[in-house]
Amino acid sequence: MTLPNLISLIRVALVPVFIWLVIGEDYVAASLLLGFIGATDWVDGYLARRLGQVSELGKFLDPLADRLAVAAAVIAGWVSGVLPWVVAALLAIREGSVALGSLVIAARAGTKLRVRPLGKTATFLLYFAIPSFFMYEGTEAAVWQWFAWVVVVPGLILYYAVAFQYAGDVRRVLSSRRDTEPGDRG
Repeated sequence: MTLPNLISLIRVALVPVFIWLVIGEDYVAASLLLGFIGATDWVDGYLARRLGQVSELGKFLDPLADRLAVAAAVIAGWVSGVLPWVVAALLAIREGSVALGSLVIAARAGTKLRVRPLGKTATFLLYFAIPSFFMYEGTEAAVWQWFAWVVVVPGLILYYAVAFQYAGDVRRVLSSRRDTEPGDRG
C-alpha cells in the first residue's frame, strides 16, 4: 500500500458518503465533497510519479475513483433533479459507451484503454461543473448555475471528443488482434 493508492482508496470510499449527502438533500455538503474528490484527482497521480510509487493497482484505482465519482454524481444528480436531464443523459451515454469499449478490449485483447490527457482535462472541467449544479440547488445563488453551464458545455464537448478517440483506440486494438490471430485468411 502506497500513499497515492491510499489517497485513491479514500476517494473511492467517499463516493457513498456523497450519495448519502444527496439522499439527505444536503446539496451544499455534497457539492463540497464532490469538489474535494475532484480536486484530489491529480494528487494521487502526482505523488505516485514524484515518489516513484507508480503501480498497477494505482493505475486501476485512480480512474476507478474518477468513474465512480462521476457515475454517482450523474445518477444522484439525475434522480434528485439537480442535474439538468440533458447533461445527465449526455454524461450517462458517454460513460456507458466508454465503459463498454473498455470491457470489450479487456475481454478480447487483454488490454485497457490508455488514459488521454484531453480526457483528464474534460474530467477536470466536469469536476467543476457538476458540483456547481449541486451548489446552485443548495444555495439558489444564480452564479453557481451560470458557472455550471459555462463549464459543463466545453467539458461535455471535450468528453465526447475523447470518447471518439477511445472508439478509434478500441477499433485499432481489435483490428490488430484480428490481424495477428492464426486462421484461414482466404
